[in-house]
Amino acid sequence: MLLEKLAELEHEQWSHWAMHMLENMTAENIERWRWQANTTYENLSEPEKEKDREWARKVLDAIVNA
Repeated sequence: MLLEKLAELEHEQWSHWAMHMLENMTAENIERWRWQANTTYENLSEPEKEKDREWARKVLDAIVNA
């Protein structure tokens, strides 16, 4: 079912993020993450946008293959 696949991808994304946070929690990273969280997608750098696009491609693949 598509809903379950998308939920699985969402969990995979969250898990990836949570592990990254736990392994890299420094004052410098926390400051950068706060900036990113308060920045709209259109104002992110191209490398930051590409990270979001990677997950968007996974979602599109799941939809196409459903």
